[in-house]
Amino acid sequence: MSLLGPYIHNIDPIIGTIFGVHLWWYGLSYTLGFFNAFNFINKRREKLSLTGSQVYDLCLLIGVGVLIGGRIVEVIFYEWPFYSEQMHLIPAVWLGGMASHGLLIGGLVAVWIFCRISGHPFLMMTDVMAAPASFILGVGRMGNFIDGQILGSVTDVPWAVKFPDADGFRHPVVLYDGIKNLLIIPILLLSGRRNPPHGFVTGLFLFLYSFLRIPIDIFREYPTSLLGLATGQALNIALSVIGLAVMTVVCGLPRESEDESFEPPTEARNIGWRKPVFIAILAFCLVMPSDWTQDVPDRYGKRHPGLRHSALYPHIPGDVAD
Repeated sequence: MSLLGPYIHNIDPIIGTIFGVHLWWYGLSYTLGFFNAFNFINKRREKLSLTGSQVYDLCLLIGVGVLIGGRIVEVIFYEWPFYSEQMHLIPAVWLGGMASHGLLIGGLVAVWIFCRISGHPFLMMTDVMAAPASFILGVGRMGNFIDGQILGSVTDVPWAVKFPDADGFRHPVVLYDGIKNLLIIPILLLSGRRNPPHGFVTGLFLFLYSFLRIPIDIFREYPTSLLGLATGQALNIALSVIGLAVMTVVCGLPRESEDESFEPPTEARNIGWRKPVFIAILAFCLVMPSDWTQDVPDRYGKRHPGLRHSALYPHIPGDVAD
């Protein structure tokens, strides 16, 4: 097989199994993303006037917000026909089902809640979070590829991929999107160093993430639609417009309006329970297998022999990904 392809995908998506619970490369991408965000913020905590406990508070809120947001958008916008009849499976993230647009929304809500509690400027904090957010979205797409999900259209390009359970060789759109997410990180960091108004980097991130995804998603096969468009494309357009609007508005504000004062707490709170809870979130992410709900043994049994149906991994009639 040539290094340039075409490539036959047969990667085992499971890292290992502990007490009947499977750990996935896709879930590891969330673990790495959250851990990177923690390190990124912690190194800048003095500049951001954050205490050590506040770094944990922010990262805990982001972790919970990202997971809840990704799940809600997936269930409502992508898989509602299934979950409307299987409501008891909505919490079962170990069967898959996270939406990238929901990750963004959940993360923004989490930062907003933190800023409301701490008094830190919201747009300043979202600017700081733009690069870590792009990183987690980038590594998440690599996890999607290992998992064998998110199909592109059939093609004969030299780098085409034969995905498991899909006919023909296809565009690896998930890699296109992942590389795009990683490539915008230096743009965001460079923009932040130029001392733009608060919110500009946030708007730039939303615009670059969504607008550059539009041509990529042309090669993607979406099973659902929204407002007459592929669901993801409708969300791409909406976020692109929001990103442009944010950049336009903040650039039109007087520069002195950025000097929003806030009083960082003078009392250092004990990290206490925060560290083990954050570690628990990092570990929990490992149980998530994919972006779509799967019948785990049926879907992955060929790549990981020995998978069996169980109470955790039930048979799902008419697998959602089919």
